[in-house]
Amino acid sequence: MITPAQIRAARALLGLSVDQISAKSGVSAFMVLQIEEEKPASPDQAVLLALRSAFEQAGIAFLADGDCPPGGMGVRLAARHDTGEGLRPENLNATNDG
Repeated sequence: MITPAQIRAARALLGLSVDQISAKSGVSAFMVLQIEEEKPASPDQAVLLALRSAFEQAGIAFLADGDCPPGGMGVRLAARHDTGEGLRPENLNATNDG
C-alpha cells in the first residue's frame, strides 16, 4: 500500500491542497492531514485505496521499493498519452510530419 511520505509527495507533485485531494478521494481533509502526519500509525486500507485511486486518476504513479533501482519507494508523474485527435492527413506537411 502507499505510505504517508508518498501521499505528501504525490499531493505536492500535483500542487493539490488537502481540500482538493479530499474532494477527489472522498476522504475527509482532517483524515488526509492525519495520515500525512502519520497519525494514526495504521490508517484504514480502504482510505489508503481511495487516496491511491484519486492520485492515480490525477496522473501519479506509485513506485514500490526497488521499482527504479537504486531508489526506494516514491512517486512520479505517469506517462501521459496525448488524447488529442492530432492532425488530419490533409494538414500534414514536411514541417509537422514526424
